[in-house]
Amino acid sequence: MYPLIRMTKEFWVHRNAPPLGILDTHVSHHICWPWDLDIWLELNNGRSLTLYDLGRIPLARRTGLVAALRANRWGLTMAGASVRWRRRTRVFERFEMRSRCVGWDHRFMYIEQTMWGGSEAKSSVVYRAAVTGPGGIVPTATVIAALPRPAAAPVLPAYVRAWIAADAERPWPPPR
Repeated sequence: MYPLIRMTKEFWVHRNAPPLGILDTHVSHHICWPWDLDIWLELNNGRSLTLYDLGRIPLARRTGLVAALRANRWGLTMAGASVRWRRRTRVFERFEMRSRCVGWDHRFMYIEQTMWGGSEAKSSVVYRAAVTGPGGIVPTATVIAALPRPAAAPVLPAYVRAWIAADAERPWPPPR
C-alpha cells in the first residue's frame, strides 16, 4: 500500500520550510518500518523506490513545481530510473534522504535521490521525469519558465549523460 500517512507527515513537517530553487537539495529523515521489509528483513527494493517519493514530492512542492503543475493542469511521471543499492537498511533504522534536480534536457528533468545512514550512502537513484499535458510531454523550457525561480539549464553530470546515451541503445519496444 502507498505510504499516504507518511507522505502527509512529510508535507506537515516541511510545511514552513523555505522555498527552494530548482537545483537546491531537499533533506528529509525517515525510519524503516516492519512493513517496509522483504523476506531477508531489510528494506525491500521496490519499497525503497516508493519511499523516494517521500523526498521527491516535497522537493517538487518546495521548488514551486507542484503549484505549476496544478496551475497548468500538467502531470508529472517518472520515465526511467537508474538505481544502486550498496548498504542494507534494517528495521527501525533511521536514514536521511537527499533529493535534488541535477538538470534537464529538452524533454526530461533528472532528479537524483540518495539514502544515507550516518556518513554512509545506502542507495541512490536517478529518475528521468517528464511533465505531461494534454498534448503529451511539455518541453522543460516551458516548465522551468513556469517556476517561481526559473534557472538556466546546467550541464548534466557525466554519469547522467552516460545513462541517457546507454538507455538510448536499448531497443523499444523490448523484445518479447
